[in-house]
Amino acid sequence: MTKAAMTAVSNGLSKLTAGTEVTVNTILGGPTYSDGVASTIEHIASLQNIEIEQMKNAIVQQTNPHSLLQRFIDPSEIASLAVYLSSPLSIATNGASLRADGGVLKTI
Repeated sequence: MTKAAMTAVSNGLSKLTAGTEVTVNTILGGPTYSDGVASTIEHIASLQNIEIEQMKNAIVQQTNPHSLLQRFIDPSEIASLAVYLSSPLSIATNGASLRADGGVLKTI
């Protein structure tokens, strides 16, 4: 629901930028190995006395077994898309929802 709401708001805002060089887009991120996620996974792995990579793999397999990426997304991978969207190279991309989800999201 929240991703759909983000898309709707972004698309509505993009209509206000018609004829300008301002663009409004949405990045739909998937399971990202952020600092908070890393801390939680490290804690769980230590409690279960297993390696962090083993814990990460188990979580991905349990929560997103059909992921095309088959791993957590690195925050820098989301940032790369944001940098592109912030650059003049993406001037024709406006009102779009771009997925950086590793193939997890099935529909939007």
